[in-house]
Amino acid sequence: MRIAVDAFGSDKAPFPEIEGAIQAIKEDLCDQVILVGDEAILHQELDKYYFDQQRLTVLHASQKIGMEDNAANSVRSKKDSSMVKAVSHHKSGEADAVVSAGNSGAFMTASLLTYGRISGVLRPAIAVNIPTQQGYEILLDMGANVDCAPEHLVQFAQLGSIYCTCANEATNPRVALLNIGEESAKGNSVTRGAHKLLSENKSINFVGNIEGKDVLRGICEVVVCDGFVGNVVLKTIEGAMISIFDILKEEFNRDWIAKFGAMLSYPVYSYLKKKLDHSEYGGALLVGLNGVSIVSHGRSNGKAIKNAIRLAAKISQANIVQHTKEYFERLQ
Repeated sequence: MRIAVDAFGSDKAPFPEIEGAIQAIKEDLCDQVILVGDEAILHQELDKYYFDQQRLTVLHASQKIGMEDNAANSVRSKKDSSMVKAVSHHKSGEADAVVSAGNSGAFMTASLLTYGRISGVLRPAIAVNIPTQQGYEILLDMGANVDCAPEHLVQFAQLGSIYCTCANEATNPRVALLNIGEESAKGNSVTRGAHKLLSENKSINFVGNIEGKDVLRGICEVVVCDGFVGNVVLKTIEGAMISIFDILKEEFNRDWIAKFGAMLSYPVYSYLKKKLDHSEYGGALLVGLNGVSIVSHGRSNGKAIKNAIRLAAKISQANIVQHTKEYFERLQ
């Protein structure tokens, strides 16, 4: 597996991208990593590390797309940016997938314009694989589509089911609709309409509505919502985890009794932090496209980039794009 990485995407680029790429090579997560960006800067930093130079190469790009840049305009005007060039490298077949921790709107636009949608897919979506009490669960959409129609949510359910079956090896994954109540009559016109369509669709194992409090319980394998709700949910979970660990740290440092308790509970604390740390799952897949694009958090560190590369290789090996094409061909 050859993974192209936008080396100038994250908030602290290119340091996390370089560190993550080297870790990925050393842990044999893929065959080759292609770092895309300013070659002078990249080579200067890479010279500080020891690694197999045959497996980590640099592709020069003279421009970069910032977080503040307009998504559509920057993709069209910055053809030699690290992001656009990394996506193009995948499109040409010289890489099996691409990873970027940069401007997610621009990355979505670049991927969509370069690969195009799979035939039959109305809108691509951002799907993230998160840990729950029972295992992993796929949430979509996480921000690509703020305004949706009921038909879009049905397709998200289909795309999420394919992803879950291929990547998580789930058999007939259970799909739930995120809503403000479990009853079918709850919610706005979009969720009520989606509930009706999902209930009638025999190709989806729809189990009904779930509320926000149930997202991390793992009572289903796929959770569907529009991009506005999904993005709020994901960032709320991340924020809640950060706050919980900050509160625990404060309490553990309160007095010697608390510190002694912290020592005894360290294994549980460490396990919980690892399980809920966003850097452990690395990134999210843009589903519904004719290519494999993995979106990472702008605050990604080296570990997050490494795990995004791991995810990119896993998705490529699972051949999700081809499975999705075949699914929608059968529908048509």
